[in-house]
Amino acid sequence: MYRRSAAAAVLLAAALTLTACSSGGDDADAKAKPPASSAAPDPADTPAPSAPAADAKPTGPVLPDAKLTPKTGSFTAEEKKYLSGRVPEKMDPAAVLQTGQEACQRVARTAKRDKDAATGAVITGEIAGAKDAITHLCPDQKPILAAAEKGFPEGPRQSPAAGNYRALTQATNCTWEAKGKDGSVLASGPEAPPKAGDKITAAIPAGTAEFNSSGCYAWIPA
Repeated sequence: MYRRSAAAAVLLAAALTLTACSSGGDDADAKAKPPASSAAPDPADTPAPSAPAADAKPTGPVLPDAKLTPKTGSFTAEEKKYLSGRVPEKMDPAAVLQTGQEACQRVARTAKRDKDAATGAVITGEIAGAKDAITHLCPDQKPILAAAEKGFPEGPRQSPAAGNYRALTQATNCTWEAKGKDGSVLASGPEAPPKAGDKITAAIPAGTAEFNSSGCYAWIPA
């Protein structure tokens, strides 16, 4: 795959800083961490891509698909699909492609050591742009994406599907609560304070209007 130059990275960072929609200042340190006892590095501590996040799309004019060509070599069909609508005018598309490749690398590195940590990082957005990057640039990571698409991050969730879920954390401060439409507590947990390394699960009853959790990072079906 074509590798961008250092100069292209600087130009891309400047262009997308001006054109991309603000995300409200995502702060990885404010988010719950992945499995505390996991051997996988926390994706939030992994060096971020040198170019802007892979999910940052320009709001200004972009290169038409017909002009998505690198200075040397060529893009694959899937690389072109990934780049479509992402490359600001007068920008090297290879520099934009690099951000997606780096997202793929972060997913793969984390998944190699701990698939739960990788799944949680995709669910919470710790690895920005992972969905599109996996879809077009690293299809070997689609099992991680498939698992992530069935889950949801900690915090309030309206009208969740009833069922059993597992928290993607081994932290001992994870708590959850399911409420009905009238605000009554239908279920909560854990029943006993978890110990380090314990798996934390939640049984969401039918009729739950809001499921709220804290310190749990992310949830997937158990």
